[in-house]
Amino acid sequence: MFELFLLGIGLLLFFEGLLYFLLARNLKILLDQLATVDPQKIKTISLIMIAIGACLIYFTFNSYGEL
Repeated sequence: MFELFLLGIGLLLFFEGLLYFLLARNLKILLDQLATVDPQKIKTISLIMIAIGACLIYFTFNSYGEL
């Protein structure tokens, strides 16, 4: 189980770093646009993403058993 946790953290860091690497030129523009978005919308989108992620984790363990 700990190995799976480390794998998840590693994948998170990999894709997060890849995103910033690919968007380095436009990051300031993206952050300025994000500052204009209503915080409630950001919270709603984040909650939806958390729910989808939790469902993916649940169905993965339910379908494939202990990884």
